[in-house]
Amino acid sequence: MGKPTGFMEYPRKDRSYAPIADRLTHFCEFSISLSSEEMGLQGARCMDCGIPFCHKGCPVDNLIPDWNDLVYHQDWKAAIDMLHSTNNFPEFTGRICPAPCQEACTLNLNNEPVTIKNIELSIVEKAWEEGWIQPQLPRHKSGKKVAIVGSGPAGLACAQQLARVGHSVTVFEKENRIGGLLRYGIPDFKLNKKVIDRRMSQMKAEGVKFRGNTHIGVDIPAKLLVDKFDAVVLTGGSEKPRDLPVPGRELSGVHFAMDFLRMNSHKVQGDEVGDRFISAEGKHVVVIGGGDTGSDCIGTSNRHGAMSVTQIEILPQPPAQEDKLTVWPYWPNKMRTSTSQEEGCDRQWCVATKAFIDDGKGNVKAVQCIKVEWHQDENGAWQMSEVVGSEFELKADLVTLAMGFVHPVHEGMLAELDVALDTRGNVQSDTEGTDAYRTSIGGVFAAGDMRRGQSLVVWAIREGRQCARAVDEYLMGSSELPR
Repeated sequence: MGKPTGFMEYPRKDRSYAPIADRLTHFCEFSISLSSEEMGLQGARCMDCGIPFCHKGCPVDNLIPDWNDLVYHQDWKAAIDMLHSTNNFPEFTGRICPAPCQEACTLNLNNEPVTIKNIELSIVEKAWEEGWIQPQLPRHKSGKKVAIVGSGPAGLACAQQLARVGHSVTVFEKENRIGGLLRYGIPDFKLNKKVIDRRMSQMKAEGVKFRGNTHIGVDIPAKLLVDKFDAVVLTGGSEKPRDLPVPGRELSGVHFAMDFLRMNSHKVQGDEVGDRFISAEGKHVVVIGGGDTGSDCIGTSNRHGAMSVTQIEILPQPPAQEDKLTVWPYWPNKMRTSTSQEEGCDRQWCVATKAFIDDGKGNVKAVQCIKVEWHQDENGAWQMSEVVGSEFELKADLVTLAMGFVHPVHEGMLAELDVALDTRGNVQSDTEGTDAYRTSIGGVFAAGDMRRGQSLVVWAIREGRQCARAVDEYLMGSSELPR
C-alpha cells in the first residue's frame, strides 16, 4: 500500500493528452505523463484495503500494492524489479491493456481507483531512461533448442523466459518485422514501435534469435521444426476474422479491419505497400464493430482525413455507470469512450447490417442497416429481433469489419501438424497439471490467443510465461521459472 490516508488527501489524477487538432496530424503517441513527484502521490493513494482485489483483476498477478508503495517512496529501481518479477513487458500493458486491475481497485467503489496503469507505465519508462533494464544472461546453457512460432506478446514472453534459463530460442515470424499484433495490428499512435525494438535488443543480447519473413507451414514445413527442435511453441494468435456474409460483401471498399490497420502500420513504419494501402482520405467510413479494433479504425481514418466516420454496434448502448454492488470487482459493462472516438465519429447502437449497396461499378456506396431490439427469453438468454420499418442507409465509400476473430488460421501450419482443436477451433491444451500447455503432438506446446482465443495482451503475456515454465519442465524435468 501507499500512505494510509493518501486516498483521502490526494485526488486521483491521470495522464492527459495532446489537443485533438494536433494529434490528428500524425501517428505518434500523444499522451502526456505526470512527473515523478505527481506519480508518487498517485502511488500514495493505494489504500490499506486488506484484500488487494487488483490482484484478482490482473491476469499476470502483478504485485500492485507493493510497487505503488515503492513509487510513493520514490524507490523506482526496486519498483521496476518488482514489476518485472511478474510482467516481462510492462511498457506494452501500460499502453494498451484496458486495465481490469483498476476496475477491481477497492477505491473504484466510489469511481476513484488508483491510476495503476499510469503508475505501471511510469515505472518502466523511468527504468529505461535510467538504464536499469539490461540483458539478463543465463548462468549456464542447457543445450536444448526451442522454436517459437509467432512473435506477439505470448511468443515474446515465452522466448525471453526460456532464454533466461539457458535454452537456445528461435522465434519465427511471417511478417517482415517482429511483434505480431503489437507491431501491425495496433496503430503507432497507441504503441510506438520503438518500444518493441528496444525490448527486442535486450532479448537478442539474452540470446533470442529472430527470423522474420518466415511463414511456418508455407515457407518452412511445420514438421521440420518438430524434427529439428527439442520443443516447439505455437503462439501464432487468433487471426481468422469474423466475416459478415450479407449481400454485397464482395464489393470493393469492404475490408476486414485488420487488413486496413496492417497496411497503414506498414506504411507508417516505412514499408512500400503500393496498391495494398487502403486510404480513408475524403471518404465516408463505416466501422462495423464497437470494440478496440473498431476504435483503432476510427483513429486511423480520421488521421487519413476521412469525410465522416460512423461506428455501428449490434449490441445496446451500455449504461453510463455500472451497479458497483453487483459487478465490482469484475470487469463491468459500461459506456466507454476511447481517445479515437473522442477525435470524431458518430456512434450508433442496436444496428444490424443487412447489405452493402453497389454504386453500379462494383464499389460500395452505402450500408443498408436495420435497428434491432434485445429481450430475454424464458430461460434468461438474450434474443435479438429486428424492428419492423426501421431500415435506413449509411453513406459509405469504405467499410471496415471489426467484429473480432473466431479462431486461429487452420490452413497451413495447424493443418499440416494435424493438431487437435477444441470446439471453438482453437488449439486444444490445458493450463494446469503435468500436461499444461501441451498440444496433442508430442513436444509441441501452445499459448496465447492461438490456445485461448481472442483476448488481451496481458493474458498473452501470462500464458507465454506459464508456457515457458511448462516447456522448461518438459525439457529439464523441473523448472525454477515462476508460474
